Amino acid sequence: MPRPATLLLCLALLLSLPAAAQVEDETSYRLRDPVAEQRAREIGKELRCLVCQNQSIEDSEAALARDLRRIVREQVERGATDAEVIDFLHDRYGDFVLLRPPLRLSTVLLWATPGLALLGGLFAIWRVRRRSSGVAVTELTEAERARLAELQGDQRA
Repeated sequence: MPRPATLLLCLALLLSLPAAAQVEDETSYRLRDPVAEQRAREIGKELRCLVCQNQSIEDSEAALARDLRRIVREQVERGATDAEVIDFLHDRYGDFVLLRPPLRLSTVLLWATPGLALLGGLFAIWRVRRRSSGVAVTELTEAERARLAELQGDQRA
């Protein structure tokens, strides 16, 4: 009869088998043709990672970005043009997948937000400076001057 330690070791080895499964790396779906690979990379730089949202799919390490890179390479390998590849992904994910979405009525706010933020900041600075320069200077009354002289006299003594 096997010892409990041996059984425990066998059980641990069996449970660790899924961890030994081969993880697909990026080199497994790179194109063999260097020109086509470079073209796929250039297309990928125009597409936004839907997880990271501030990176292209070429710069992102997210699983969805990896899937999108694979799709781009499959399309390029099939002979699709750059526009066809981008349209293929745009049809599925909408304007958000494009790092530079087209200027349309629905995306005007997206394009205008940086300018509006800059104008808002300039307006806030202008208001603060206007308020600080608008402080009126008033003369002290005779009673206030006498009280000030009295206080200064107490401090000197």
